[in-house]
Amino acid sequence: MSANHEHSDGGNGMSWKRLILAGISIAVWSFIQPLPASAQHGGGGAGAGGGGFGIANPGSSDTVTQRRWIVAGMVTTLGGDPISGATVVVKANIPGGGRKSLRTDIQGRFTTDYWLNVNAVGEFRAQLEAFKKGSPKSYVVVDMRPADRAQRFPITLLDGDDDPTMLSRADLISTLAARLQAKAATAELSPSGRRAYAKGLEEFLDQHHVDQALIPLTDVVRRNPSCLPCRTMLGLAQFDSGDWVNAEHNFTGVIDANEKGESAASPEPLIAYGELESWRHQPGVAAGIFLKALQIAPQDPLALQELGRSQMQLQNWQGADVYLEKALEAGAGAEARFLRTRALLGEGFGIAASKEMASYLNGRDLKTMPVFVRQVSTLIEERKRLEESYAKVRPEDVVRTMTDPRQEPRDLQGLETATDQSPLPSILAAVGKNVGEFLGNFPNTSSLEQVRQEKLRYMGAVGKTRDQDFRYLCFAPTEVWGPTFTEYRLDSAGSPGALTGLSEGFMLTSGFAATSLLFHPALQSHTVFRYLGRQKLNGRDSFVLAFAQDPAKARSISMFAWGDQRVELFLRGLAWVDTESYQIVRIRTDLLTPLPEISLNEETTDIDLSEVHFNRVAQGFWLPQQVTVTVAWKGRLLRNIHKYSDFKVFQVNSTEKTSNPKQPDSK
Repeated sequence: MSANHEHSDGGNGMSWKRLILAGISIAVWSFIQPLPASAQHGGGGAGAGGGGFGIANPGSSDTVTQRRWIVAGMVTTLGGDPISGATVVVKANIPGGGRKSLRTDIQGRFTTDYWLNVNAVGEFRAQLEAFKKGSPKSYVVVDMRPADRAQRFPITLLDGDDDPTMLSRADLISTLAARLQAKAATAELSPSGRRAYAKGLEEFLDQHHVDQALIPLTDVVRRNPSCLPCRTMLGLAQFDSGDWVNAEHNFTGVIDANEKGESAASPEPLIAYGELESWRHQPGVAAGIFLKALQIAPQDPLALQELGRSQMQLQNWQGADVYLEKALEAGAGAEARFLRTRALLGEGFGIAASKEMASYLNGRDLKTMPVFVRQVSTLIEERKRLEESYAKVRPEDVVRTMTDPRQEPRDLQGLETATDQSPLPSILAAVGKNVGEFLGNFPNTSSLEQVRQEKLRYMGAVGKTRDQDFRYLCFAPTEVWGPTFTEYRLDSAGSPGALTGLSEGFMLTSGFAATSLLFHPALQSHTVFRYLGRQKLNGRDSFVLAFAQDPAKARSISMFAWGDQRVELFLRGLAWVDTESYQIVRIRTDLLTPLPEISLNEETTDIDLSEVHFNRVAQGFWLPQQVTVTVAWKGRLLRNIHKYSDFKVFQVNSTEKTSNPKQPDSK
């Protein structure tokens, strides 16, 4: 099918794709694009630039009827990387046959041409079949007419079998095809169109011959463009065949028609398009599309399930749990239950994850399940052992032991010990109010982050060090599952950056703005607090509070990871609260209890905060100025020191990618 896939703004309007992805700039480069002008004459051959249409055969006396039809394209991976050495078989539908076998060049490109009598061949059709060892075959239908300009046809080759972390194409197709068949049954198709559609469905759904299904389904859509379920079905077949550009073109075309009121709104093209973006490893983009589908059908179990999956890919475990629970309530099946098992594990709820896994297995022998299922089961058992360790700890006893200054000589010298706990409720209420207002009014901020990573020797002597600088961006988005923070690091060029040094034995640390969430009014009941008394801190009076999270109630705000393992940590600690403003000016957290199961003996985070004012915001915000993290793990002692300065406010608009925010340029 010949089609232009560029989504333009169209004058004063915005394309649909831009509208659903607020805050994300999409630079759409159509893989199907005109060949370079410099290559519109001359020979073909693999890797050549190709030529144009409507060129007379220089070796023929007939300058009217001979035309050159060019078939050119590129074979790429799912991520868009070129695949060299792939075989592309061109099967042209012309008298006498027109089969050609090509090989892609180092840029993944291929080119060939056909000189045909335009009176005998008014249009040109071919099917491209691409393959390489280790990858399933992909197919693309080429439909061109004399008036068409030269185009490049992209083909996507997947790397082996379906990714087990994604919804399989077979499950997507089986779920959506049944819905689309019912909707297409009422479409106005001619008898020949209905026969072609039935033929395409038989090959696609019954025989699983997607290569044989593409041409009849393409013919149906070409002759009946108003049959939107037919077009969505063709998009599914193209998605399955590796023709991802035309699949996207058909999905977004149906979505555009629905939004223009040309047909009743349908969630199916949105779900299919969202899944395509998931397979492209764009979970943030996919999430926006699934949310659009839920605006049309709020209880759609597949849309809820796949939105939950996108949140897992973003490591938003709590959000994933919320949507997957809704999917199960809406009637989703075993896939959603297994995903929720993983989400609960990600949240740190080993016992709950174990129960969900039992429901997923439903009596099946774990030994017969795929490897990735058995791996999750192993992680659940490890998490349950940690929960059993936490279950032995009483947070009330933890905070009670912290009332003795001798237990914390570094931090509680000069403490005026409290004689009773009566001031505690009012202190917590005032602090909670400040934390709630902080989250509600928090602007998008950036700061200069200077990080020193240290390996410590005996008695704390500093060994090897590593220094790195970043722009540190912090957002406080409002989510249905509760208060949260989103943070990014940018390098000096304004591109996404990351703290490095893990391969050299250093420690990677981030995410300190979220520590104050322990005092949020919605979360205070998850933690046990105790008022210790008053103490001078930097010349100012402060209340000192001890706290310990209750593992039976709390959601973890701290995570420890090594290799591909991760464990959510529960914390105890001390907080210093200014007696006049009730702002937290310092907070120190430690492990609720050492975790010998993972050889983690110490994890201490010490955060000093101060008030920051911005030119464009009247309110002041208490933000981390210096953070020191010390970890004792498997006989190693590591320390990271983070210093923050040059705080600024910035805006994110519809032309900026949230995954790659621009550096702010004004306070």
